[in-house]
Amino acid sequence: MKAMPHRSQSAPADAAGRGDPSRTSMVFVPGGTFRMGSDKHYLEEAPAHRATVDAFYMDRTPVTNRQFKDFVKATGHVTFAEIPPDPRDYPGALPHMLYAGSLVFTAPPHKVDLRDWSQWWTFLKGADWRHPYGPKSNINALDHHPVVHVTFADALAYARWAGKALPTEAEWEFAARGGLEGAEFAWGETFTPGGRHMANTWQGDFPRQNLIADGFERTSPVTAFPPNGYGLYDMIGNVWEWTTDWYSPRHAADAPKACCIPENPRGGREEASYDPCQPHIRIPRKILKGGSHLCAPNYCRRYRPAARHPEPIDTSTSHVGFRCVLRPT
Repeated sequence: MKAMPHRSQSAPADAAGRGDPSRTSMVFVPGGTFRMGSDKHYLEEAPAHRATVDAFYMDRTPVTNRQFKDFVKATGHVTFAEIPPDPRDYPGALPHMLYAGSLVFTAPPHKVDLRDWSQWWTFLKGADWRHPYGPKSNINALDHHPVVHVTFADALAYARWAGKALPTEAEWEFAARGGLEGAEFAWGETFTPGGRHMANTWQGDFPRQNLIADGFERTSPVTAFPPNGYGLYDMIGNVWEWTTDWYSPRHAADAPKACCIPENPRGGREEASYDPCQPHIRIPRKILKGGSHLCAPNYCRRYRPAARHPEPIDTSTSHVGFRCVLRPT
């Protein structure tokens, strides 16, 4: 992980994504009151509580490599993974260790301690959105796969250029449920109904053995699996997705109305030097939703709408992407 650069990475504002969302690649999500979170799984998902969101539009799929390529071409945006660390942020660090790169998953050849994520994550020099698995890789055949190796700032810059926003955790979870109140998964109560894989996740003994029963070893095209009840693809699996909410280890069902209120909860401003909902830690963390192709029954059962995960805002990986929303004014 690297500290945030001193210069701004925000792309210039642009109206490229404005217009009638019904004629674009967005889906209307009606909004409403729902049971958010879960009391049956990981502690950070609890307590389950009622939350309300207004209607909004959401991208039908995660932002793809092709879409992100258009954004970079139009704005000249440089992602965080492409910027060498500033030596001032790492006093005493050896100069040859300060290089641009990102975290890439690599399956170990043998059993490892599942408490030590460094056994399968490697910070690779030259890994970025154009080179998802290292400097010798490319995205030539991955136009319709989700863009990865994007930090929160990169995702926010794209959203602003497109005239959109990033979703709150509540908006994202409401949309992922697809109208199924309290269902375990985005499609119902059974993970593989009738033996059919409904999302790109891990089959086998994570992290060393991937049986690839769903047909994909890494990311997949964003419409490879069925959409949910709202017509949204990849709300579960494939890549984790950024939300605007600051992470806290548990939901606050009865939070004060000045901070993360349960009605249209926003979880803090998108970019604030200080926010009452933001944890006071050196590198703030935002909430990721949806799980990824690395989520497995023996390690990370976070392929559910209620699941959530903290991600430092300066971190990019080979399994994190995003999608945007548009709120009617």
